[in-house]
Amino acid sequence: MLRSVSQRFNVAVENYLPNAFIFAIFLTFITLVLGMTITDQSLTEMSTHWYSGFWNFLAFTTQMVLILVTGYALVKAPPVQRLMLKVASIPKTQKSAVIITILVAAAAGYLSWGLGFVLGTLFAIEVAKNVKAADFRLLVAAAYTGTIAILPASITITAPLLVNTPEHSLEEQIGLIPLGETIFSPMLLLTAFVGLAVVIIAYLLMMPKKDEVVAFKADAETFKAEKIQPARTFAEKLDRSKIINYAIVALGTLWLVQYFMENGFNLELNILNFFFIMLGLALHGSPLSYVNAITSGMPPASGILLQFPFYAGIMGMMAGAGLITVISDAFVAISNEVTFPLFSFLSAAIVNIFVPSAGGQWQIQGPIMIEAAKAFNISPAVVVNTVTIGDILTNLLQPFFVLPALGLSGLGLKDIWGYCLVSLILLMIVAGTIVTVIPMMM
Repeated sequence: MLRSVSQRFNVAVENYLPNAFIFAIFLTFITLVLGMTITDQSLTEMSTHWYSGFWNFLAFTTQMVLILVTGYALVKAPPVQRLMLKVASIPKTQKSAVIITILVAAAAGYLSWGLGFVLGTLFAIEVAKNVKAADFRLLVAAAYTGTIAILPASITITAPLLVNTPEHSLEEQIGLIPLGETIFSPMLLLTAFVGLAVVIIAYLLMMPKKDEVVAFKADAETFKAEKIQPARTFAEKLDRSKIINYAIVALGTLWLVQYFMENGFNLELNILNFFFIMLGLALHGSPLSYVNAITSGMPPASGILLQFPFYAGIMGMMAGAGLITVISDAFVAISNEVTFPLFSFLSAAIVNIFVPSAGGQWQIQGPIMIEAAKAFNISPAVVVNTVTIGDILTNLLQPFFVLPALGLSGLGLKDIWGYCLVSLILLMIVAGTIVTVIPMMM
């Protein structure tokens, strides 16, 4: 049944879904119309909100580009590539290929959502090279979905870390919420691991039949072995110098040790990127080898550079016009003590379609939902958890975070969106049940 449903979705998106950039443009105009009709903003006011937000993701855009290219360079390092090739050679059938791809992507996503998106995709590509019977589109979609499924329990998820950080924006209202009530709570752990099991089963049921498989094509290969000629000049010797390479790695390692001793295992984006750079340099062995790897990883980043400013503009309109408040208030108005967690989750899922930035969404929506939770005598941790889950799951509908996977794999959004939509429906049912039942048991 799921195979049939996913195929219907795939046929539909092939006929009607444009590329990811057009999706962003459509979403821009939808937000524009909503602001003008629901919150009575003028066209000039909405255009001002749009431009005001347009450049707000510059730092985040740079961080995401670095995650992609440094993650790519890290995976391209000979030791990592050998390990990946070894693991990717384990599956022999489409079924085993799907299972191992999801598990590897989920393991990487548990450590870091950025690592999950990049490593998961590159691993899916390697598996597809080895298992010709496996559908390439299905594997890339499975890697992305596996990362999304595990993220509620990821140790790098945004809102739970924010509310456990001293001097966060809501500390006066809710204090510090320990990770035992958020990331390591039954709600997030069950959502992540039950969801992951459901995703594995779903992808096994969605596997195309043998005559429907689209195999990996050699011309889509993302990395090849670099052949570096022996150094002949002084400049070339500097390019290949292990002394220079490992001296800068030693300096970076010194800083990382100091950081982790002071802050614990807090892998925020800047630290993650810095760690990727240092580890990549160490594994490549020379500056030139690392530069070549970074250069070859840049083309897949083009979608991020182009589209992220448009999503920042959408977020500017959503916040400036008060649409996030309107959506949140609407769900609060129909809530009671029993239904509030479910509606908190659903409101976050809807807002995330327009504001696909966990930190930005929490800063705007969090205070509204926290205030409402007080009226229902519901723990602030429940709000953090339900908003987190909602914010994560509709990334299977919203192409913002799938851009790195599309860039690395050479696929289009329509190639994987049908599989993602089926997964979204199933995970929404799982999460909706858990966020409703768990608070009632506490």
